[in-house]
Amino acid sequence: MQKEQTKTLAQNKKARHDYFIIETYETGIELAGTEVKSIRQGKVNLSDAYASIKDGEVFIKGMNISPYEQGNIFNRDPLRDRKLLLHKREIRKLIGQIQQQGYALIPLSLYLKGSLVKVSLAVAKGKKLYDKRSDLAERASRRDMDRAFKEQNNRY
Repeated sequence: MQKEQTKTLAQNKKARHDYFIIETYETGIELAGTEVKSIRQGKVNLSDAYASIKDGEVFIKGMNISPYEQGNIFNRDPLRDRKLLLHKREIRKLIGQIQQQGYALIPLSLYLKGSLVKVSLAVAKGKKLYDKRSDLAERASRRDMDRAFKEQNNRY
């Protein structure tokens, strides 16, 4: 039994800067054939994407998949809404979490798991400006401590 290979195709780096990640889900995504080919070439952008729940189904909005060059008439709209594939109990749990004020569904990354395209979907709470500043200050102090520790070890 071999472990399934995962290959990250796109990441939403801005999401971890703008949101506190509460919980993550691995979801499938409903795609057309030319969209899969374009995603495999890395022509996808998650920076403005978000997910919403409508009629008991989860849709990802604002994800830009560039048209496939050889796709001609089979290409779809690059910004169309795409259905995410989750179990009903997971969707019910998401609905309960999203109804709390300040929570949102944000895609973190798009990756291949075996031959399937998967989305890492996060329940996230928006950060305030002072939260972002404190994160930056904490990161800078950690970097300074590591640098000082490294210099101390190099002396001996």
